[in-house]
Amino acid sequence: MRNLWAIYRKEMGHYFVSPIAYIFIGIFLALSAFFFNLFLSSAITQQQQAAFEGMQMGMMQNFDVPSAVVRATFGLLSTFALFFTPMLTMGVYAEERKRGTMELLMTSPVTETQIVLGKFLAALTLFATMLIPTLAEVGFLYFTSDPHPSVKIILTGYLGALLLGGCLLALGTFVSSLTENQLIAAVITFAVSLLIWIIDQIGPSTGNSVQVLQYLSIIRHYEDFARGVIDTSTLIYYVSFIALFVFLTVRSVDSIRWRRA
Repeated sequence: MRNLWAIYRKEMGHYFVSPIAYIFIGIFLALSAFFFNLFLSSAITQQQQAAFEGMQMGMMQNFDVPSAVVRATFGLLSTFALFFTPMLTMGVYAEERKRGTMELLMTSPVTETQIVLGKFLAALTLFATMLIPTLAEVGFLYFTSDPHPSVKIILTGYLGALLLGGCLLALGTFVSSLTENQLIAAVITFAVSLLIWIIDQIGPSTGNSVQVLQYLSIIRHYEDFARGVIDTSTLIYYVSFIALFVFLTVRSVDSIRWRRA
């Protein structure tokens, strides 16, 4: 546990001593705030149109602005995860291999599992740190709107965003362990992430089982969380996905040690 903590602290120091974390968080929050205002303005406009049409038809038409904005916000967070995680993970191993510091890490008294878990948890912590400030936007919506958005949907939405980010980070760290080129790692991670993102859309054209492809689609499971639903199969999918790619990364790092021996 001490070695795992040491690796974790080293990676967190690498993120926050350099401007990497601040740049990512700043861009993430700027885009998040911009789109939140856009979603809110659009929802208010739709509410006004619904009210006007209701007056013309002589009936009341309600449009739930808070729920619409919350759903759009969580949809945005999933999209951000798709684009930001390749950049967060591209240098986790690739940079160390390129600089030659991976050899020093391999000769230190730490196991491959400790190295992989320490780096993965640090990347997940950075991703969670990026999500936390967005609570201010959702909190503003909760305390200034009537009716209030569902607390259950908010909590499950953030849980889903964290699990989705964890899956893509696990995938990205595995890809980073396979190459010394950060750009290649980022491009491959994005390509594979996009494939498992839209895999359910290629079912009808290939004649494959749509249900199987829908289960493999990483975004399909996230939609359950965005609706406030926590399904056991969804949790199993995300946890298994993370465990699989963490295991593959351990094996990849182990192969590096053997090649250096």
